[in-house]
Amino acid sequence: MTAHVIDGKSYAAQLRTRLAGEVRDLAARGARPGLATLIVGDSYPAHAYERRVARLAADLDCHYVREALPADTNQADTVAAVGKLNADPRISGILILRPLPDHISETVLYRALDPLKDIEAVHPVNAGLLALDRPRYIPSTPASVFHMLDRYLTDTGRDPAQVYPHTTLVMVGRSNNVGKPAILLGLARNATVLSCDEHSHTAGLLHHYTRHADILIVAAGVPGLITADHIKTGAIAIDVGINPIHNPHTDTITLVGDLDPDVTQRAEAISPVPGGVGPITDTWLLHNTILAAHHAHNIAAAQPNLDGLTLQTHDERLIPTGS
Repeated sequence: MTAHVIDGKSYAAQLRTRLAGEVRDLAARGARPGLATLIVGDSYPAHAYERRVARLAADLDCHYVREALPADTNQADTVAAVGKLNADPRISGILILRPLPDHISETVLYRALDPLKDIEAVHPVNAGLLALDRPRYIPSTPASVFHMLDRYLTDTGRDPAQVYPHTTLVMVGRSNNVGKPAILLGLARNATVLSCDEHSHTAGLLHHYTRHADILIVAAGVPGLITADHIKTGAIAIDVGINPIHNPHTDTITLVGDLDPDVTQRAEAISPVPGGVGPITDTWLLHNTILAAHHAHNIAAAQPNLDGLTLQTHDERLIPTGS
């Protein structure tokens, strides 16, 4: 068996076409989406991601603001930068890029966000709404994972609504921005969901659980963590890992995932790195920015479920934005 390689670029291109139409519709109503990124320090993955979303915002005619702070910026000044972006009426969505320097508290920054502009659902209010199956925004990476899965199942003649209830889904990685929301999205689809992380590897537990997965999602940030021996024959494996590997001989950086290449000999399908989840994630971030513009201007938005299974989003106004 040689795994089918899922083309995330194709799915992202189709989603971008739809978003371009939504931007034109907003423009006809006198509204324009605006995205702001906040980056602190010189992390290579953060700057690479920022460049991609900046290009995509320009392509979709979204207003774009880049707020870049030195690595030694203190907590108070970083919070002040968030406050400035909150107050800018041109901005509908704010992305705080990770990783942050060690002296900056993610929790403090996330709480400083205006929840209506918190397009990655990291503010406690938005994270809570997602946990209650009433999300204002679905975080871009886990949303993209399930968009890819839903589309792949549909494209191969399977009804996702019938597949998930009979599926064991294993999530490797428990981050607040990917692993935990993905678990919630799997539960919302009525899958049997198991959670483990890279630390389970030392006890042999990782191998034990991943071998039971019909669908395996890996977001551990450990290059080659999952090998063919971890994979059930015929499983679908989605790789969320983006690990920059520096070649000292050529002074170049290559991005690799958390799946070892030999996984292709056992899985039914895999997502590649790069070219898999990443392009959809970039596009979904702009989708959330456009959705936030609908909220800001009280314009009804089309729901983001191209495949009928994405959780319906809600414009929850019952909770004060300062919570």
